[in-house]
Amino acid sequence: MLQDKDRIFTNLYGQGDVGLQGAIARGAWDGTKGFVDQGRDWITNEVKASGLRGRGGAGFPTGLKWSFMPKVSDGRPHYLLVNADESEPGTCKDREILRHDPHLLVEGCLLASRAMDAHLA
Repeated sequence: MLQDKDRIFTNLYGQGDVGLQGAIARGAWDGTKGFVDQGRDWITNEVKASGLRGRGGAGFPTGLKWSFMPKVSDGRPHYLLVNADESEPGTCKDREILRHDPHLLVEGCLLASRAMDAHLA
């Protein structure tokens, strides 16, 4: 069983402050600038090594998906899309993150954007 110390989303039950100060107190944004400064390849490799998978039904490896983005721009913009749709039968996983731990989502979007060289969201 997952232990509380191993949880990524530490406010899913909505017991803490959902604002910026509450998120920082729970560890959000800690070291983010340093991660961004390491560069896109470093971020992608760290995510690959972590074994992080998508939250959808297929569970596709996140770092592998990010590595598919072209390394050299052809002039077209790279977009980051966030899908929080819960149309799969019986799911209610995304709304709790959006409601109770939104800063972790925004922090993740920043890191994903850096890893994929996305400039538009």
